[in-house]
Amino acid sequence: MSLKRLYGRFLFKLFEHGVPASSKSLRARGAAVLGRSSTRGYYNTKKPSAQYPDGAVRVVDLRSDTVTKPGPAMRQAIAEAVVGDDVMAEDPTVNELQKIAADMFGMEAALFVPTGTMSNLIAVMVHCRERGDEMIVGDLSHLHIYEQGGSAQLAGVHATTVTTLPDGTFDLEQLESKIRHGYPDPHYPRSRLICVENTHNIQGGRVLPLTFLQEVRALADRYGLSVHMDGARVMNAAVAQGVSPSTILQHTHTVSVCLSKGLGSPVGTMLAGPKDFISHAVRCRKALGGGMRQSGILAAAGKLSLLEMVGRLEEDHRNTKTFAQALFDCDPPLFNVDVAAVETNILRFRLQEPTLSPSEFCERMGQVGEGEEAVLGQGIIVLMYPHYGNSVRAVWHLGISPEDTQLAIQKMQFVASQFLKEKLRAQ
Repeated sequence: MSLKRLYGRFLFKLFEHGVPASSKSLRARGAAVLGRSSTRGYYNTKKPSAQYPDGAVRVVDLRSDTVTKPGPAMRQAIAEAVVGDDVMAEDPTVNELQKIAADMFGMEAALFVPTGTMSNLIAVMVHCRERGDEMIVGDLSHLHIYEQGGSAQLAGVHATTVTTLPDGTFDLEQLESKIRHGYPDPHYPRSRLICVENTHNIQGGRVLPLTFLQEVRALADRYGLSVHMDGARVMNAAVAQGVSPSTILQHTHTVSVCLSKGLGSPVGTMLAGPKDFISHAVRCRKALGGGMRQSGILAAAGKLSLLEMVGRLEEDHRNTKTFAQALFDCDPPLFNVDVAAVETNILRFRLQEPTLSPSEFCERMGQVGEGEEAVLGQGIIVLMYPHYGNSVRAVWHLGISPEDTQLAIQKMQFVASQFLKEKLRAQ
């Protein structure tokens, strides 16, 4: 057997059965092979493959609010949905969902779209009608980093970036400096669109201040630009600020709002804006393969999300802050977390111990450690992601109760204690 095949089998066994906590170099190598980057590769992290008897281990999945599953009421709504052909605008459940969304967002019209990525791309395509038009986006925005460059790849739209500040906003002077002038000078693209993200994913679920949005809109109006909000979690922002979604969205021309994150739908995003914008968006959706025929079975879940699931987001915010406070209170201090910056359901934190990487911490949280069941009374697996800027990301959602949050805290405290004991023994 060749050395290459032997090494391949070794790696397979290594990842299948796990490694001892002390095997740091092997763990780091395994994390690299698995794509567990602490910068941009966090979507590659999978559930652990180890099998445990039913009930022997509690799993708390904090990887993302996209892991939510529809409950009995939503499944019943899906089963009983009245449907028609949505491409012909004849699905009554879709039409009703679109009206609910438009009214809730304070927009003239809305369109049901399969995904947030498609919704953002459609918005860019409609706002930037000509190839070579330009949009201005934050350098840490989801649209810029995590959507495969679709605006350039598929729409021929150029992006220029502004620096994303820790609270998810931009410096307005820098933003203004990015606006092109002199069209139709053949040397430059034409500025058409400013994109904002609310809440801000990479910056830990930060809520954009209403004054900032008002100033961005005023700047856009001054230069004849449009403002699009990637509002995948704008309902979280509205709950955190204690305002209606329309209060936030009055400062934008268009918005994309995800139904399949904290709002619990299995599929779907709402794109909303003026009637003329939506009429063009329908064409773009069709071109991108987003016409879904009898999609009322999905829209039924979306109706439930908008009408009944928004109020419960506050529970996710409370659970997030509870866990953040536990990190802050850890003694001796192992974590760096700004509790005041925890505003919604996304938590980013760093490890102060240089010998404990985000990947290793997430790996320890994601497996049952030696002696854990004796100390905690059960095995607990907590799934998190190594994230951007050498940090860890955890996201709360409707699948995570206050009890689950306390289990995650117990597991975090156990992992911290075990790590510190190992470090003392090694000295």
